[in-house]
Amino acid sequence: MTIIDGKALSEKTFEEIKETHDELQKKAGRKAGLAVIIVGENPASKIYVRNKIRACEKVGFNSETIRLDESISEENLLLEIEKLNNDDNIDGILVQLPLPKHINELEVINAISAEKDVDGFHTTNIGKMMIGDETGFLPCTPAGVIQMFEEYNIDLEGKDVLVIGQSNIVGKPMTLLLIKKRATVQVCNSKTKNLSEKLQKSDVVVAAAGSPKLVKASDVKEGVVVIDVGINRVDGKLCGDVDFDEVSKKASFITPVPGGVGPMTIAMLIKNTLKSYKQKINKSK
Repeated sequence: MTIIDGKALSEKTFEEIKETHDELQKKAGRKAGLAVIIVGENPASKIYVRNKIRACEKVGFNSETIRLDESISEENLLLEIEKLNNDDNIDGILVQLPLPKHINELEVINAISAEKDVDGFHTTNIGKMMIGDETGFLPCTPAGVIQMFEEYNIDLEGKDVLVIGQSNIVGKPMTLLLIKKRATVQVCNSKTKNLSEKLQKSDVVVAAAGSPKLVKASDVKEGVVVIDVGINRVDGKLCGDVDFDEVSKKASFITPVPGGVGPMTIAMLIKNTLKSYKQKINKSK
């Protein structure tokens, strides 16, 4: 059994990004810039934003954090996004989700310029992913999972892959990227009948349901590859959607929680920001 080390792979990715960024600065005359908007006081969101700022520091990017009160109107939030859209020193914009209930998330996501949408959630970028247009930005978590498969030489072609979860952020884009790798993909959700039977037939499992220890050892076959995207807190401790201690005894490859997919999500955000920066430099030539 091999534990897929997302933390080590993210550090390797940061080193590569820093090297490329250092070279590009000579042409651009400025650093890449990432702006993060956080609305309200969600503790988990604060941790994610802090980690994104630290990642920017590692690779030498400028970062800007806009902290807004939870009571802000949707109109005023859109005005903040418009300012960043028009700022030539900002290459990537992300609005930390979730947003307060009175704000329409899709409206906010699509207000971000598609060329600065480094989260990869804008309708334009989702469409580009669908048709294989590589000028767009891939959603960070699925892109990080694909990089894990590539780094560990896990061949997906012809494999039976089960994705548990169908969110716009992970499940749906993950399915598209797996199809692109010529895997045979089945998507399940909380209403799926006979989930255990489907798991037992799968060569690869991507668990992104948000349900603690949903996948048990009895659900999977020997040699399965398991990617655990879930982040849950049970009795004050973080755990995934997979019962790691038991499933790891049967898996050929498995990601831990924490230290697996999470660090790669942030690495892909920084990678997308570098891509935006690079595209901007090439346009200005």
